[in-house]
Amino acid sequence: MFRHFPADSIQLTLSPPSPPLLQQSQTPLSTMMQISSTIPAHNLHMFQTRRASFRCRASPLNPSSTTPLPTTSSSSSPQHVKPLTSTDSTRLHLSNLDKFLHKQSPTPLNNPPLQQQEQAATQSTNHRTPTTVEKKGKNVLEGLNLARLWPDMKATEEMSPRHLNRLQRLLSKTMEYSPRNVLGSRWREYHGSHDWKGMLDPLDENLRREVVRYGEFVQAAYHSFHSNPAMSAEEPPLPRHMVLPDRSYRVTKSLYATSSIGLPKWVDDVAPDLGWMTQRSSWVGFVAVCDDRREIARLGRRDIVISLRGTATCLEWAENMRAQLINISEEKAEAEAKVECGFLSLYKTRGTHVGSLSESVIEEVKRLMEVYKGETLSITITGHSLGAALALLVADDVSACAADVAPVAVFSFGGPRVGNRAFGEKLTSQNVKVLRIVNSQDVITRVPGMLVSEDVEKKLRSSKVGGVLNMVVDEYSHMGTELRVETKMSPYLKPDADMACCHDLEAYLHLVDGFLASNCPFRANAKRSLARLMHYQGGNVKKLYTSKAQALTLNLERQGSFSMSACLPSPSSIQFD
Repeated sequence: MFRHFPADSIQLTLSPPSPPLLQQSQTPLSTMMQISSTIPAHNLHMFQTRRASFRCRASPLNPSSTTPLPTTSSSSSPQHVKPLTSTDSTRLHLSNLDKFLHKQSPTPLNNPPLQQQEQAATQSTNHRTPTTVEKKGKNVLEGLNLARLWPDMKATEEMSPRHLNRLQRLLSKTMEYSPRNVLGSRWREYHGSHDWKGMLDPLDENLRREVVRYGEFVQAAYHSFHSNPAMSAEEPPLPRHMVLPDRSYRVTKSLYATSSIGLPKWVDDVAPDLGWMTQRSSWVGFVAVCDDRREIARLGRRDIVISLRGTATCLEWAENMRAQLINISEEKAEAEAKVECGFLSLYKTRGTHVGSLSESVIEEVKRLMEVYKGETLSITITGHSLGAALALLVADDVSACAADVAPVAVFSFGGPRVGNRAFGEKLTSQNVKVLRIVNSQDVITRVPGMLVSEDVEKKLRSSKVGGVLNMVVDEYSHMGTELRVETKMSPYLKPDADMACCHDLEAYLHLVDGFLASNCPFRANAKRSLARLMHYQGGNVKKLYTSKAQALTLNLERQGSFSMSACLPSPSSIQFD
């Protein structure tokens, strides 16, 4: 069809596209335009506008379907092209992804066959025939080799460039944190003054960051202990130097826990290489205080943190097994408050060269309160597993150590039951606020006592067999407010992850970082890196993501950490929601 313009304009010759070409899903409509005369400068914009209007719109997921082309005639006015649809966006999306993967995948230096294949592919692209174009359109998804990269997910939903960028960021070892908003005058709410009402489901974003931040103090305690677990039985321990993840805090005192029981002497003869695993006293945590002015201003107060690690030595495991309830104090007024025998033993027993955990904590808290007298203070106790149990015992003593003691709050991760209901009421009467982070699949949170929920236990104890249960099993009770997460909610962890993974502290922090609400999926913009989770719980991470790490040429052990500037750039200017 020919359309003639005046002599001072242009003449275009358009040839209709062949039917196979209409089936192409990645290239625009090919048109043959011949300029029959010189284009005047004042008509150049007309040529550019009309040339840009010739586009072919087709679905990339159904290449056999075609979209009618706009036709023109000498008697009709030019028709406008249909706006970009979601199907067209998906096509462009996948096309950009194809270019992105080819650009990011490194080509081995000694691999001539692969280079020859790429050159052949380039030549075939430049000399297409209708048959190859049609075949290319039908196999657009196969060209991305999605079976190798993401075998178990839908490409159009999970293989976006933005998803790949986020996955590489999560797999990197660079720590990225959620925004730290100013808590200011609301710090008491985040510290539990109202038992975190209305802040847990859905989870308040500021509270999420605070929970993860306190969990990282416990991780620092684990790392410090395992870097130097041995402790001499002949002389006092040397000062321990450690670096906290939050540089605005300074460690002021090391804490030690001592077991009241000892292993028989023949154990050393049979297994002399156990070393620190059999020592009675061990480093268990630290006291730190915030001394950065900007962080104090953000928090709205000066925060004192007491961080306690979980079980590590053989004697600590032995104490965990002493599950009978005993009185927490010899005073008659507290005769009804009972706690587990093993926990209280680790808390109250003095070592040969170190004081008891109870004495050390109270002494340091009183000292810091005197040093910062007149300032607004808070005392935050955090722990995991055994540390979570000891945290409640610490809170009980700290909250009663002075008449004007600062507000006391406990953030516990995967903590077992510690005492009976009377002990929980005692903590409540002393205004101790407890936030328990619990994984529904973590068995440790259901011991000691009966391996059932407390509601079921109440019904059993009130039934005909209640008398027998009361004689055989002590009645333990949880205390405080509960934030419940589940391993199954994570898209990265296997739903049938083993018991160790469900109790792992890093898994807890991963789940909290992704938690939005009990009826919502995992948070899409979670910030926490997956590198540590894959290192410690690699067998419980879905193979989908371990293979994805390989597909993205990530070698975490060899490359170490990534800077955020090294994250993959977006291959498209399209903004994906």
